[in-house]
Amino acid sequence: MPTQRYAVFGHPVAHSLSPRLHALFAEQTGIDLEYLAIDASPEDFEGAVRSFLETDGCGANVTLPHKARAFGLADVHTAMAGRLGVANVLTRLPDGRIEADSNDGAGMLADLRARCRIEPRGRDVLLLGAGGAARAAAFALLDAGTQSLVVANRTLDRAHALAAALAQPARLRVLAWGDLAAAAPFGLIVNATSAGLRHDSPPALPRTLAQPHTMTYDLSYGPAAGWFLDWARAAGCARACDGLGMLVETAAGSFERWHGVRPDADAALGALRRTLP
Repeated sequence: MPTQRYAVFGHPVAHSLSPRLHALFAEQTGIDLEYLAIDASPEDFEGAVRSFLETDGCGANVTLPHKARAFGLADVHTAMAGRLGVANVLTRLPDGRIEADSNDGAGMLADLRARCRIEPRGRDVLLLGAGGAARAAAFALLDAGTQSLVVANRTLDRAHALAAALAQPARLRVLAWGDLAAAAPFGLIVNATSAGLRHDSPPALPRTLAQPHTMTYDLSYGPAAGWFLDWARAAGCARACDGLGMLVETAAGSFERWHGVRPDADAALGALRRTLP
């Protein structure tokens, strides 16, 4: 049987730990596979994915900034992807069609609860960002029973578009970035911006957003999460967690979708943590 080929598509993508994760999963399960990191610009993304999946590619993960485009190119969508309008998992079906799925929200909640010991239910939550990752996080947080959700984004139109898609005005509001200084403290702050990944200047966040009981979580990991976690610690937050566990959970979910076996996510996460700075 030929080696099965998979990939992660992003822009940038060289930082991605997904190839290492899937290599660990393959070693655990004895599955022969190749997993690549493919950098594709927004203009080239659809052509690159189709070329990969229409030759010998079996599936792909999708990261910043392509999650909406991944949804758009698919022939069929899971219920979750259809609800969100974004996708981070693409699968070539036996009949050649491309299926889109989103497991970002489930991966985030699993990591929040199991490893970070953060329960979103009943909390007032601030979500920073309004892109594809933020979209999945917002739906998941509302589904988890947050008391309220405030979406703040430096481009206000995108925040309003996300709020319209969520369609829960009783628990949801949009806040301009410049108005954060006047906001009351939150129980949980989730960073879904791409500032750290793109090496942009970190956005200014007032320390008044936090109290000693405030929990914080960054969907990014490694250096990309540094600025936000540094802010959380300086603001005296009770907990500051990165999203490496979320990456592992979503990778494990993708692996299970493609191979029919659930890998040991905790063992893979431990192996990664031991090798990171």
